[in-house]
Amino acid sequence: MSEATASPTLLFVDDEPGILSSLRRLFRPHGYRIFIAEGGAAGLEVLEKEHIDLVISDMRMPEMDGAAFLKEVRARRPEVMRILLTGYADMTSTVAAINQGEIYRYISKPWDDNEIVTVVREAIERQNLKLENQRLTALAQAQNEELKTLNASLEQKVAERTAELHKALKIVQQSHGELKKSFLSSVQVFAGVIELRSGPVGSQMAGHGRRVAEHARTVASRMGLSDNEVQNIMLAGLLHDIGKLGLPDELLGKAFNTLSAEHRAMVMKHPIIGQNILMGVDRLKDAALLVRHHHECFDGTGYPDRLAGIAIPQGSRILQVVNEYDSLQIGTLVQRPLKPAEAMSFLIENRGKRYDPVAVDTFLKLISETQKTGPIEVPLRTMHLKPGMLLTRDLPHADGYMLLAKGSVLSAEIIAQLVKMEQAEQQNLTLYIRQEEK
Repeated sequence: MSEATASPTLLFVDDEPGILSSLRRLFRPHGYRIFIAEGGAAGLEVLEKEHIDLVISDMRMPEMDGAAFLKEVRARRPEVMRILLTGYADMTSTVAAINQGEIYRYISKPWDDNEIVTVVREAIERQNLKLENQRLTALAQAQNEELKTLNASLEQKVAERTAELHKALKIVQQSHGELKKSFLSSVQVFAGVIELRSGPVGSQMAGHGRRVAEHARTVASRMGLSDNEVQNIMLAGLLHDIGKLGLPDELLGKAFNTLSAEHRAMVMKHPIIGQNILMGVDRLKDAALLVRHHHECFDGTGYPDRLAGIAIPQGSRILQVVNEYDSLQIGTLVQRPLKPAEAMSFLIENRGKRYDPVAVDTFLKLISETQKTGPIEVPLRTMHLKPGMLLTRDLPHADGYMLLAKGSVLSAEIIAQLVKMEQAEQQNLTLYIRQEEK
């Protein structure tokens, strides 16, 4: 049987014979050819002698760990798919394996049988797709060269070859689409590493990047941004905290407003670090800029560059709103985790100050629709009031007594009295008004 038609071949590398036996028992019924090695050196010997399609290596091994082994596999046989088995304590080595060995996936131990079997099947399918893509690209190029040499009188033959070429190119485009999905999968791997690095609050942080990315993507789409801008905002949402990978464990998950000045300064560097990490990847350069500015505030009090208003990239203004809405509930922004309604109130109170008003309004409308939290309220100064508006909160006077009760409908006379009171007492009033659905 030739390599093209042979069953896929797997190589398992681990210094624990029990692990190797478990993997061999798990995958043997699925029709794979299987080789095992009890260390990196032995694994490289198998790689030199046999045709291997996929390698699964443990991280912790004597003499040569999994990161070093997979880096060597990539150097010798770059076409071999590479998967790493790792524990929660191996984060630094896992990041090294991703960067140096360009692994396809990492799987935490102990693994789930169904998950690891599925991951291996998808890896083999992706490898086959890539090889088929290369074959079809070569075929398309060959056919294109053939078309150049055809005699003009052979119009029918040209038409037939052209049809074949179009068919081949269509398949190539479909294959490129799969490669794009592979890129997004790699981004999701990094997003998972960020959450895995979150230390004691890992369970609270689980899904934070995906929630921010999905909310930001939806808000950007509703605000009419282009498909390319929406894509960059989603990628930035997944990777916005990548700069925190180097922070000390004791700072991870602590509320920002409880940190000392020294620790705040360390945390405030993470947007720049995140941009520097992502700038090395061409397809992430635009997302990297959004990551740099996702903690800038609309009133110019944010970091790292203290940008204000529309000087802040629009994608970063969106990320600021949705990231802090999630962070407020996790407990990494203020001292205690807030309930969803409290987090919404925080956004409303800081609308136009900390946050872009348009981004806040769009996001809160989205949350209201998805969670059925009821009508949205917005804070307004008296100059923006109009007759017929409905008050959603009591309006107290600075001396403690109530001026207007919740549920009051504003009239032109009431608005005029409020304006006159502001002028007389030289104190601004803020009223919370129900925002009608559009």
